[in-house]
Amino acid sequence: MNYHAAIFDMDGLLLDTERISMQTFSEACSALSLPMLKEVYLKVIGCNATTVQEIICSGYGSQLDYQALRSEWLRRYHGIVTKQAIPIKEGVVELMQWLKSESIPIAVATSSDKEIATIKLTLAGLIDYVDCLSTGCEVTKSKPDPEIFLLAAARLQVPAQQCLAFEDSHNGVLAAVAAGMQVYQVPDLIPPSTELIAMGHHIHSSLADVLHTLQSQQIKQAN
Repeated sequence: MNYHAAIFDMDGLLLDTERISMQTFSEACSALSLPMLKEVYLKVIGCNATTVQEIICSGYGSQLDYQALRSEWLRRYHGIVTKQAIPIKEGVVELMQWLKSESIPIAVATSSDKEIATIKLTLAGLIDYVDCLSTGCEVTKSKPDPEIFLLAAARLQVPAQQCLAFEDSHNGVLAAVAAGMQVYQVPDLIPPSTELIAMGHHIHSSLADVLHTLQSQQIKQAN
């Protein structure tokens, strides 16, 4: 095998949270008599808090009271994701179990806050598979910058080129590719664009499909 670590995004890849996030953003907009600008919202997927603010303020204009919107949005979102287990995406547990059986360490590189990410992974029963976390509050640059993936690789003490990276979003894929990792994308809310597909990374319908591919590659190498 030419990989020695696995780094996963969290929201939209491990956990089916992106629809909850979009719905609660829409509800927050409605509560504040703001339009739900879906084209603006979709640009924030995969970004950390600072970049989310920049994108939303740019999209909604200078009259927006961002702190009021953010407060209403997070109140609704955290009221769900910190109180109940969010559904796990197809193939997550099986892939993580297999990686562990192969002695491949696992990191999660998420733009979410560290405390909230830990709660989400704990409620979902995934935290024990994770050797380390790299979170949006620990980096200065958001995805699509590779900083968060490089931080995860450094914490695992594995060169970036020897890491598998699993992502769902456009921004996440750009970040992982820029880090020099072997990238597998399982798209969630947004299908990959023609430009993203041209980057040549692996695109699959689920992490179950990714697991099958990795196992097949291992068998071929063994033969």
